[in-house]
Amino acid sequence: EVQLVESGGGLVQPGESMRLSCSASGFTFSAYAMSWFRQAPGKEREGIATIDSDGSTSYADSVKGRFSISQDNAKNTLYLQMNSLKPEDTSIYYCAGVYRREYCGPPPRPADFRYWGQGTQVTVSS
Repeated sequence: EVQLVESGGGLVQPGESMRLSCSASGFTFSAYAMSWFRQAPGKEREGIATIDSDGSTSYADSVKGRFSISQDNAKNTLYLQMNSLKPEDTSIYYCAGVYRREYCGPPPRPADFRYWGQGTQVTVSS
């Protein structure tokens, strides 16, 4: 059974850093495009970072220069390094995957992604 599990969220102060992890079982990242999404109350789910099967990455303007997506295929784990965090980064963060042949390219759209984690809460508060 395919399963994605996020971890690493919590409460941080503005300006601090945090790294989120997404552990996969039932499939490997190498054949998939993987994305991090986030959704705050009252807002639409936003695709913020994507890594394709060839290793290429793309980012939403809201996080470009501050966040970095990476993956360790040997560990079957996806990461999101978040630096210079702001209160507006407060959201539930989700990892998601789609088979590469079914991915149409950035920007990532929630409807395009077949596999989802349960989400992890990130709160940035002073």
